Amino acid sequence: MSGTRQRPFGSGANYVLDYLKRMQAESPAFFYAVQGDNDHAGGNIFWVDGTSRMNYSYFGDSVILDTTYKTNRYKVPFASFIGFNHHGQPVLFGCALILNESESSFIWLFRTWLQAMSGRHPVSITSDLDPFIRVAVAQVLPQTRHRFCKWSIFRETREKLAHLCQSHPAFESEFKKCVNESETIVEFESSWDSLLNRYYIMDNEWLQSLYNARQRWVPVYLRDTFFAEISLNEGNEALNIFFDGYVNASTTIQILVKQYEKAVSTWHERELKADYDTTNTSPVLKTPSPMEKQAASLYTRKIFMKFQEELVETLANPATKTDESGALITYRVAKFGENQKAHIVTFNSFEMKANCSCQMFEYSGIICRHILAVFRAKNVLTLPPQYVLKRWTRNVKTGALLDEHASEYTSNSHESLTVRHNNLRQEAIKYVEEGAKSIHIYHVAMKYLQEAAKKVSAVKIQSAGTTEGSALADRGRDGMLAVDEDGLPTYTSVEEKQKKIKELTAELRSTNERCEVYRANLLSVLRDMEEQKLKLSVKVQNARLSLKE
Repeated sequence: MSGTRQRPFGSGANYVLDYLKRMQAESPAFFYAVQGDNDHAGGNIFWVDGTSRMNYSYFGDSVILDTTYKTNRYKVPFASFIGFNHHGQPVLFGCALILNESESSFIWLFRTWLQAMSGRHPVSITSDLDPFIRVAVAQVLPQTRHRFCKWSIFRETREKLAHLCQSHPAFESEFKKCVNESETIVEFESSWDSLLNRYYIMDNEWLQSLYNARQRWVPVYLRDTFFAEISLNEGNEALNIFFDGYVNASTTIQILVKQYEKAVSTWHERELKADYDTTNTSPVLKTPSPMEKQAASLYTRKIFMKFQEELVETLANPATKTDESGALITYRVAKFGENQKAHIVTFNSFEMKANCSCQMFEYSGIICRHILAVFRAKNVLTLPPQYVLKRWTRNVKTGALLDEHASEYTSNSHESLTVRHNNLRQEAIKYVEEGAKSIHIYHVAMKYLQEAAKKVSAVKIQSAGTTEGSALADRGRDGMLAVDEDGLPTYTSVEEKQKKIKELTAELRSTNERCEVYRANLLSVLRDMEEQKLKLSVKVQNARLSLKE
């Protein structure tokens, strides 16, 4: 395919390259590349930090390529790779500046991104209708299911058929209903033909091209593939879910770097909050089912709420046996009063496996109400392990990584920063949870937290001194600086001593300031929890007094 879309960018690309070089110097796990293996401002640029590479090892089964900002109305031709974490929140897998759009550019982008992710291909990827992207995905990710963004197609249809939408306001809603609500391929194709005939648009070239590509964007054709969306129809909206609100038409390249960091920081904080809420609060159970209790202990809060919704719906969706052949039993599951919308579930009682015609589990990784209704009929009290995807659980980041190459991200002390951060975060959440159970435990927890902060500061200073001492000892052996028998430097001037004292004093002050911030944040959280507990206690006492009266 020929054709190139060039976006001149002046010195802006150099600004980004300088930033990326600084980031890589600070963390070897930070990866960036320029097309053509040079630092010239005219090449496409890709970058990804260590945290994103680690997150891909957990959540890289389904990916979105967001190229919303490469259109001409935006000042920066910005693109990003995005996925969904265990809370259903967007998580970043890398960014790019597409200064020179062509088929070869996107092939380079996908190959470079795949290299940064240790060659692990996703199960599925979603993008807009760009023909360059389509060719690149087919060449670089031939085994990955490629889906076109439904929201982008709806938007473009509205633009291309503007006259029809204005003269027939009902067309757009009928078009979306045909796409979103068709539950079988036969139903979709019948609705599509009926829609085109009703509005006399059978020969419209745009609609014909969409129909030819229907297996890449119409949900009913895609439900056999995992897309990490917790509902069949609520997802697959706009692609710019990670940077929405951070990048707009007026964003310049200089502002982009700051907004990139702000978006990364904000979503990280939201994940921490969701982790905390999942660990420290208990959901309200709506049934006496042991399966519901089991799911509440396994899933994150957001995913459990979706599972709970499906479980409760089994009460209105009875399963009726229609056939049995050995261990294989077929059920018909329909909501009361809606028999025409029944789903077929086949259940293997020997293997404890079930398949539903709605294919919700295949698409979202969450078991559907129809299979749960069959489990209820067969007295299956707990979720079989094959129906609990670890990527949706609260413990997804514990134990072995999904990516067998993940050790590459932690090959030295710098690159293991993300792993250490995740481990410390998990332990800190447990510490906060225990520390908030009573005022006595709270004071004990706070005491030892303060002691720990002092020890961390002391160890850091000692470590810095050891590193400096080793370096100075090496210099001493080379005849550049004398050291004593303990390997400590023998400074040759008062100026050197004073300079070293100032450096250590500044480092100590900086460390103490950070410790104070961490301590203040934890103290604030613990106080809030204690206040909530006291308020609840007062309410309970008042309720008891009211009952006595």
